[in-house]
Amino acid sequence: MTIRVVLADDQALLRSAFKVLVDSEPDMEVVGEAADGAQAVALARSERADVVLMDIRMPGTDGLAATRMITADPELSGVRIVMLTTFEVDEYVVQSLRAGASGFLGKGAEPEELLGAIRIAHAGEALLSPAATKGLIATFLAQGPGTEDVGGGGGARAARLPALTAREREVLVLVAGGLSNDEIAERLDVSPLTVKTHVNRAMAKLGARDRAQLVVTAYESGLVRPRVE
Repeated sequence: MTIRVVLADDQALLRSAFKVLVDSEPDMEVVGEAADGAQAVALARSERADVVLMDIRMPGTDGLAATRMITADPELSGVRIVMLTTFEVDEYVVQSLRAGASGFLGKGAEPEELLGAIRIAHAGEALLSPAATKGLIATFLAQGPGTEDVGGGGGARAARLPALTAREREVLVLVAGGLSNDEIAERLDVSPLTVKTHVNRAMAKLGARDRAQLVVTAYESGLVRPRVE
């Protein structure tokens, strides 16, 4: 199945470069280009996009507002958003995660990183690399929910934590630690399929769109505390 990608960035040259890269892959294609967030939302809907590469800072409707609009629309529940940022992490990135983005990527990333990010997001995984930034993201999230959590529903998800089984909570903690299903399976001495089942059940019970929202919920609820280096 071909991954349908929308590129949202106000720099036409950058969009062109991304388009050439994405269209060179046999399993993905660019189905639309947007210069602002409003166009990105419209294209995500009209072109049945699977993944939107969304610049955070754009004129008019910025990437953060567009992310909220997409994640708040039930008809766009299958759309995954990867935020593009000049900086590796800042408060806007955290707001994006709270709003429902699957993760973020620096604009200086290598081509293979960008392509990998699209595939990871499409698979419903959390794109929170590079690993060194996780602690900073956790610190921002641990400051408590803010007014930006409009579409993400972080507070509501946290309130549903008691619905999780002990094993699901254990898996949630490991997901928040950045471990993959294979790594969690090895840690718990179970099969990756069993881990996937626990992750899917946790997402269903918490009303999370994807793995990234599980991470947000784990930190905002206090289930996981950021480590101070």
